[in-house]
Amino acid sequence: MIDETLLDAIEKMDKAVEHVQGQFATVRTGRAAPALIEKLHVEYYGAPVPLQQLAAIQVPEARQLLVKPHDRASLGPIEKAIRDSDLGVNPSNDGVVIRLSFPPLTEERRREYVKVVKHMAEEGRVAVRNIRRDARKHLETAEKAGEISADDLERAEKELEKITHDHVERIDSAFHRKEHELLEV
Repeated sequence: MIDETLLDAIEKMDKAVEHVQGQFATVRTGRAAPALIEKLHVEYYGAPVPLQQLAAIQVPEARQLLVKPHDRASLGPIEKAIRDSDLGVNPSNDGVVIRLSFPPLTEERRREYVKVVKHMAEEGRVAVRNIRRDARKHLETAEKAGEISADDLERAEKELEKITHDHVERIDSAFHRKEHELLEV
């Protein structure tokens, strides 16, 4: 019973860490990355569809993305979705592909991105701590019901604390890597 609760908590915490790392990938650094736009929703035949399902995204140069739609009819809606997003780039459409040229980041913009990433990391830490809280409640309920002893509860809580600490460390190290990447000129 204790093992099940701890394994469930580990699984959920792993997902929380993966989610935070996925969010970090959407924050722009000095290089263009497909992750910046692939989750962008495009209004396609009346339904919002992720861009990655409508087009192939390539990186021909360090500061340029090339979006090649599978269906030429989606060229206009894709261009509109990119223009309406908060990326701050102006798409250029040549009738076949859309080119996105990213200007170099200013120091001020880099600092703003660091703040955004710091906020994402904090949300991840909070999610991990909430998972710990839920697992602890589950263990305490089992102890009150007489399913586990007080000693087992104490050992399980120590193990849960160690697991939580490890996952928070993973989020922190990912944050520091991303911060270094953002501030690198």
